[in-house]
Amino acid sequence: MGTTSTMAGLARIGIYLTGVLTGGLGLAACTTTTIDEFRQGDTGIDIGESIVILGRRQGAAYETREEFVECVGDRIARGNDGITVVPEQIFVDALFPWFEPRTAPMRSEDLQQLMAQPLVTEKMAEFDVRYIVWLDGQTETSNRMGSISCAIGPGGGGCFGFGSWEDDSSFEARIWDVSSHTAVGTISADASGQSYMPAVFVPIPLIARVEANACSSLADQLKLFVLGG
Repeated sequence: MGTTSTMAGLARIGIYLTGVLTGGLGLAACTTTTIDEFRQGDTGIDIGESIVILGRRQGAAYETREEFVECVGDRIARGNDGITVVPEQIFVDALFPWFEPRTAPMRSEDLQQLMAQPLVTEKMAEFDVRYIVWLDGQTETSNRMGSISCAIGPGGGGCFGFGSWEDDSSFEARIWDVSSHTAVGTISADASGQSYMPAVFVPIPLIARVEANACSSLADQLKLFVLGG
């Protein structure tokens, strides 16, 4: 009982000291996000029309994460001005095999040829898709510094040290107008942030929400773009 109580007390002290350390050094995970927009044509969407957001995937070595695609779609569909978003997997399955990674159109010029396929035209009309949005990008971690070591002994265990790293998210959304078979614009989101992991008995991560910020910023701008703003 005494050992357990002592370990709990040390853990509380460790958390307190870590908090003092991070506060004293002014450590806080923060993120910087930049949005760029390039418009090539007029946009707008009528009631009942929808968009579909697809992630670019180029083999096993590189793909846009499904979770990021879902994050952008969920945010665009929110609110009184929310836009109907066709779920990616439902769309891809319904139009198999034309939107599989190996057969998906790479250029807006390919859309006119694709729409000549009766099944594609039928499904596009069924979903009432006005815009196809291609998301391309990923998050990379770099500049890892420091180290944390943990040990366990007869009296308990603990971790000591300090680590930090940088996360960079870079995503691009290309918007195709299904009605005109043309590219109407591109929106890019770049977010970067520094994360920290101080440990005095107990590690406390201070994580920069880089990808989450990239998602929210890109989704908000994409919604305004589609609505014609």
